Amino acid sequence: MTGLNKGPSKVQVALKWDPSPLGQPAHDLDLVAATYTAADPYGEPAYLVHFDSRSPDGTITLNRDSQTGQGFGADEVMTLELDRLAPDYRRVVVGVAIQQNHGPKTFSDVANCSFRIADGITELVNSSFVGALGAKAATIAEFTRSDSGEWEFHEGVRGFDTDPEEFSSLMGKNYS
Repeated sequence: MTGLNKGPSKVQVALKWDPSPLGQPAHDLDLVAATYTAADPYGEPAYLVHFDSRSPDGTITLNRDSQTGQGFGADEVMTLELDRLAPDYRRVVVGVAIQQNHGPKTFSDVANCSFRIADGITELVNSSFVGALGAKAATIAEFTRSDSGEWEFHEGVRGFDTDPEEFSSLMGKNYS
């Protein structure tokens, strides 16, 4: 490391939404994190973290998982300990997928859907899915590691019109 700034180190991603109207099928949104190695930064993820899982080394953990959006505060929370990730991991992409079990749903169908990303007490972003309202899934953040080992945060919502399974293989591709 050449400087004193290490960039983001322990990041928390929080997702919240309102429950579906009474009598309607529940809205089930899922946080997803995909890690990529230096050898294949835009290919297939080295591993995914989503509902009922965590990273093999324990550096990315889904702390809270909701299938309905009911409750107070954040409905889903994921912690990314970037400073503990092995040096070979150079990229982490975070996204949100809407389960499509009861027919097509997009972010416009889910009331008050928003996310917050913070590094410790420093808020990096607090936003909604305005740029992806017609999408069934979206990436919301990208973290990249420089050659010096410093992590950088890249904000941005990019929508995908796909189911959760396909989204996991598309979310980290290079679209520039």
